[in-house]
Amino acid sequence: MTPTSLELLKKYSVPGPRYTSYPTAPYFHTGFGESDWAETLAVPAADRGLSLYVHIPFCDSLCYYCGCNMVVTRDYGKAAVYLAALEHEMSRTAALVDPTRKVRQLHWGGGTPTYLNPDDIRKLMAMMRKYFTLTEDAEISCEVDPRELTREHLEALRESGFNRVSFGVQDMDPDVQQAVNRIQSEWLIQQVLDWSRELGFSSINLDLIVGLPKQTIESFTRTLERVAVWAPDRLAVFGYAHVPWMKKHQKLIKEADLPDFTTRLALQQRVNEFLGAAGYVNIGLDHFARPEDELVRAQQNKTLWRNFQGYTTHKDCDILAFGASSISQTADVYMQNEKSPKRYQERIAATGFAVERGLKLTRDDQIRRDAITRVMCDLELDFATFGNEWSIVFSDYFADALSALRPLAEDGLVDITTGKVNVTRVGRLFLRNIGMCFDRYLKEATRNEQPRYSKTA
Repeated sequence: MTPTSLELLKKYSVPGPRYTSYPTAPYFHTGFGESDWAETLAVPAADRGLSLYVHIPFCDSLCYYCGCNMVVTRDYGKAAVYLAALEHEMSRTAALVDPTRKVRQLHWGGGTPTYLNPDDIRKLMAMMRKYFTLTEDAEISCEVDPRELTREHLEALRESGFNRVSFGVQDMDPDVQQAVNRIQSEWLIQQVLDWSRELGFSSINLDLIVGLPKQTIESFTRTLERVAVWAPDRLAVFGYAHVPWMKKHQKLIKEADLPDFTTRLALQQRVNEFLGAAGYVNIGLDHFARPEDELVRAQQNKTLWRNFQGYTTHKDCDILAFGASSISQTADVYMQNEKSPKRYQERIAATGFAVERGLKLTRDDQIRRDAITRVMCDLELDFATFGNEWSIVFSDYFADALSALRPLAEDGLVDITTGKVNVTRVGRLFLRNIGMCFDRYLKEATRNEQPRYSKTA
């Protein structure tokens, strides 16, 4: 008998990476330092574009569920000090990077980037254009908190060249909002969406979260119904990760209010059914887009990629990330900055860099990263093509992965035919589990060494 989707969600709900990188961030180490990063930046890479990321850690208020690196403060003076540090870091970085390389993608995340006032939004973007050259068709996006947002904030973003915005909606039920300390009315969301469309943003994304306290199937269905009316171009529906041992403020959430395991799985199933019926394509994991969206086209054309910014159409770009906790990525290196804004600012003032840890990838890391990424983006893996590109015999090199995939094939998550692995429609919900089959670090780690990941469902 073929398992139902709910049974599969239950069976495969295990801790596992999201594979925004491979090796994953817990394996970055402090042996990688500022001289390593300077050397990496100076490597010629004329064939690769740039993707810039800036982390703005500040927030006006605390959302109890938050897992981001953020600082709650009403002291706006801290922003000026932080912006000065960002400029120092950009200056030091740009001095080492080939000036002919062009920026094809730019993103601000947080925290809350729109914590910055409109003038400082313009100032930060002018700063980035001072040190880097953006292509005319660059994808320029910003995460936005609808609360305390003014039309002037959005006008400043558009005037600065931003063409995409992503709004944090999470859940529209009043009881859920109260339980997580994030109150925002339907009228407020409608207003910011109207402003964004009037101002000409080309793409609007909404973020939702399943697994929040007080959430029920019925209440979240009402949120989905409202979202369908708003008709965003893309949706990201994240699973709430309750990790109070890492994020102390999550202790403010009453664990008794969290949906039980069965309800959480049913919520996930409801999301996929509802958004599919509403015309959205499940790109993979928790990302959905309209059929005409470039992410969907990229997946069809086998040009979709995955990195620390999630799914992207910019595979051949190195990420240069600025700000506290931000993670940069080149073809063979990962680097993460100091997480504490205070320590970040101190180190930037001293040297212009704030490297906390990083990793130089081995050839095996690169091969396995490519395999995992292709499964999660292309939803298939051709043994001969992949083997030729990496000069390996696929079935020999990945004998361990093929063995680990067989139970998933029996459950209908993948089809393993002669010379190819295909992810099934049901398997799109379990891409993390499929990727784990190729992960050498997971296989070699002992139980005590295993990093603590969120559950895959």
